[in-house]
Amino acid sequence: MINLDNNVAIVTGAARGLGKGISQKLAQLGAQVIVSDVNQEGLEATQAEFLEQGLKTDIFNANTADASQAQQLINYAVEKYGKIDILVNNAGINRDSMIHKMTQQQWDDVISVNLTGVYNCLQPAAVKMREQKSGRIINISSIAWFGNVGQANYSAAKAGVIGLTRTASKELAKYGVTVNAISPGFIETDMTRSVPEKVWDIMVSKIPMGRAGKPEDVANVISFLSSDAASYVTGEVINVGGGMTL
Repeated sequence: MINLDNNVAIVTGAARGLGKGISQKLAQLGAQVIVSDVNQEGLEATQAEFLEQGLKTDIFNANTADASQAQQLINYAVEKYGKIDILVNNAGINRDSMIHKMTQQQWDDVISVNLTGVYNCLQPAAVKMREQKSGRIINISSIAWFGNVGQANYSAAKAGVIGLTRTASKELAKYGVTVNAISPGFIETDMTRSVPEKVWDIMVSKIPMGRAGKPEDVANVISFLSSDAASYVTGEVINVGGGMTL
């Protein structure tokens, strides 16, 4: 059984969906979780829900695409709890378009949140974790890094996350800090459930296991990577997609 007692964790983009599921799992395993998002109303609703479940959670409103806000998020954890043990960089957005129609704004918006936002949180967290000589950083990429029609911006950002993960893992390994990436496949969330049924069926038909994933499928892998059991695992990219990349 994984035990994350006395661990301080930050999960970004966690007011709903995948990030919410990750936060819930880490808290269930004993971590003090700081749930971060740009959606204050969603944060408050999530915190209230977790409180009813007896889970230790805190909330912090931050737009991780803004370096100063990302720094404030890391500072908040360190100043309030004295350390940061786990960082899950989950925040992300979609602005889908075919390349010939994609606007500069669509490109910039996705890169700023999905790639620069990851760096903005990872960098100050890495400074603290080097000092501690311990820490776990898990970056959420996507199987879209292989390339998705209509998602040049998203795919490029998620591929960049993998390059960032591997580089950071090499730089931080000697300090006892692990850095890994997870590439989820088609995960059932409020957002994916809003797609037309025909599109849903097409997506599921591409998955060898015959079903969409659930947030807990990803959260379970993150729990392992956050634990002492994964102390010798770093620089890895783990696909969680029911065989979708086969």
